[in-house]
Amino acid sequence: MSQFQTTMISDAERDTRTVRQADRQKHKTDRQTETAWTERALAESYPSTYPEKLSCSTCVCARSPALLHPFIHPRRKPSRGSHSHNTPTNIQHTHTHSHTHTLSLTRPLSSVTMSNSQSWVPVSPKSHFSLANIPFGIISTKSDPTHRPAVAIGDHALDLRAFAKAGGFHALPSVQERIAVFSSPTLNDFAALGRPVHRDVRSYLQSILSDNTPHAGLLKDNAALRKTALVPLAEVRNHLPLAIGDYTDFYAGKNHAYNLGVLFRGPDNALQPNYVHLPVAYHGRASSVVVSGTPIRRPWGQILKDPKAEPKVPVLAPCERLDIELEMGMFMCRENALGEPVPVDEAEDHIFGYVLMNDWSARDIQAWEYVPLGPFTAKNLGTSISPWVVLADALEASKTAGIENTTELQPYLRESRKNNVLGVQLEVDIITASGNKTTISRTNSRNLLWSWPQMIAHHTITGCNLRPGDLLGSGTISGTEPGSEGSILEQTQGGKQTVKLSGGEERKFLQDGDTMVIRGWSGEEGALVGFGEVSGTIEAALKLF
Repeated sequence: MSQFQTTMISDAERDTRTVRQADRQKHKTDRQTETAWTERALAESYPSTYPEKLSCSTCVCARSPALLHPFIHPRRKPSRGSHSHNTPTNIQHTHTHSHTHTLSLTRPLSSVTMSNSQSWVPVSPKSHFSLANIPFGIISTKSDPTHRPAVAIGDHALDLRAFAKAGGFHALPSVQERIAVFSSPTLNDFAALGRPVHRDVRSYLQSILSDNTPHAGLLKDNAALRKTALVPLAEVRNHLPLAIGDYTDFYAGKNHAYNLGVLFRGPDNALQPNYVHLPVAYHGRASSVVVSGTPIRRPWGQILKDPKAEPKVPVLAPCERLDIELEMGMFMCRENALGEPVPVDEAEDHIFGYVLMNDWSARDIQAWEYVPLGPFTAKNLGTSISPWVVLADALEASKTAGIENTTELQPYLRESRKNNVLGVQLEVDIITASGNKTTISRTNSRNLLWSWPQMIAHHTITGCNLRPGDLLGSGTISGTEPGSEGSILEQTQGGKQTVKLSGGEERKFLQDGDTMVIRGWSGEEGALVGFGEVSGTIEAALKLF
């Protein structure tokens, strides 16, 4: 290599490092700006919740940005003679006689302030879309087919384009130069703004929709805007919330992996040796990810009717062993540079939010094709997701421990935070063509061996660049008890048993006309943080010949 070439490479590397350092500095500045704005905005939005001064027997402390910020927890070691108390907002406030303070939230501000708040919009206690949630989606209406962003509150959608055009965001400084994102046909532009902006917008909308809103004139008392911007959910059409560039499906549900391993390899070899060392995954098909309510056509494919026959010759036929996979999906919001892995403890900053997911699976097609490279056409027939994206902050209070992994992990997978798996209640219903409805599974999303940050860290350890709008799937989530399986394949032991349905019907696998419905939520009635549902109905295979 010539000296000239070496100099060019060195210059290129130096330029790349400069750009990356600038990106990191910008991210740091954004966080500092967010802290300053949060202090102002929450003081305006919740004057009764955040008093100007907090008093105790030792000292009087002026309000701190840390006190008002949901996820920045500065900690300073207090001197001797310190004491603690809880403020009305459950913020632990430690004082010292030398006036050194430690301010840290005992739980996220959103759950503290919103769990006991009511909205002026009617919200049923059992609604998944409480004031504590505020999920984002893309809607259209019969009168206006244009795709545009909205949030769900109770049985209504707040049209963010209409709200923004009417000046609804004028009291939110952090989005003034970015207001166009609320007219975009997808949430990609909004997602790409990053977690601080997502947090700002969600908190602001919570204050707008709160019964004691300090901005009543913007929407609550504005009858004309309410008529155009607040639309019943029954009158909106939902669309894919983001344009999905890439889709990767993980296999993090250890119980599901074990159950299938027992079926195909026996209990002694149920899990492959690599399973506890890394989050296994495959690349799915982004183009066939569809929004809830989209019908799923029974696929054709190559099927080996008799695995014991010799020679092994498949037939081309419609799938006879069509199945579901109960999963959760996660959307990315931040891009990492090609060649730069995302550290596991920084991965949370890359998460936009979550959806429910059904990864439809053609088991008989999969059995023939998956050797040696894994599933292909058995999985690309369709993947259904729920329409409303529940932001990462809204689910912070649901974080819990996942399935324990006693294996010593590689350094890039070791998390500082231990309870880093979502605890979302999940249910699966089957509604047959005759209208009979049966709940066939109840489980919880904590049944994962790997957390979302670990999945991101592993996905990017090679330097793979993830982008805003990329979708990651958790893998099938199954519990350990009967009735907690995330697939029919598990429930029927590979089709050897039947699932008993109401009305006397039975299933070994899905039939034409069957509708599968998945629901998920966390929290308690009155402050549920839920996803609504994801559903899909099986249509008969096309007649190809």
